[in-house]
Amino acid sequence: MNIAVHKLYANVYLLETSEGRLVVDAGALPHAARFARLLREFQPDALLLTHHHVDHTGGAFIAARLGLPVLAHPLEHPFLTGKEHRLPYPAGRPELGQLVSRLHPKVPPSALHAVYPGEQVRGWEVLALPGHTHGQIGLLRDGVLLAGDALIGGRDGAHLPRAAYNDDPDRTVHTLQAIATLDLRAVLPGHGRALTPEQVRRRATRDRDVLLARHVTSNLG
Repeated sequence: MNIAVHKLYANVYLLETSEGRLVVDAGALPHAARFARLLREFQPDALLLTHHHVDHTGGAFIAARLGLPVLAHPLEHPFLTGKEHRLPYPAGRPELGQLVSRLHPKVPPSALHAVYPGEQVRGWEVLALPGHTHGQIGLLRDGVLLAGDALIGGRDGAHLPRAAYNDDPDRTVHTLQAIATLDLRAVLPGHGRALTPEQVRRRATRDRDVLLARHVTSNLG
């Protein structure tokens, strides 16, 4: 198993195993030319998108034009094709997020293929990682988890995306708790550097305590 990462604002992962070659995420649109070069050089069997946000899907239209299958959870398809427009950037400005979404290149429905948690894609198991978006997915193999934006790798350890950027902030924390229980040796996030299982567990403990405190305060009120 070989894994290479390229930072195209978001992390783009090139996965090579005996079962084939897979690209995970497509970077941001300003890096589309570089993403196209990666596709030509790597010659993957498919592109898998962890979720629909534009910093992860900027080159997806290029993959579609090249005839590559574009794999994503069905809940993400309406945003990828342009049937729906919801983007949490910039925070607190949904009208601007909708405008960015409308202007962003779309993936034709004919290129999209649904993948579901529990399926195998080129030897990788698809995992549900909801919260950041409702249909976010990751990939797991041999103790290595590609986590999308379920986690961000900072210099001081694991972080979660800002609450304003998540479809369901509480579910994001629950997904983090689930990741912390897995038998992992590395977590590869959608942004930033690789994380150790210990870094993930520390963050999970911290956020679990914060979430419990918030629920206790809410119930007392």
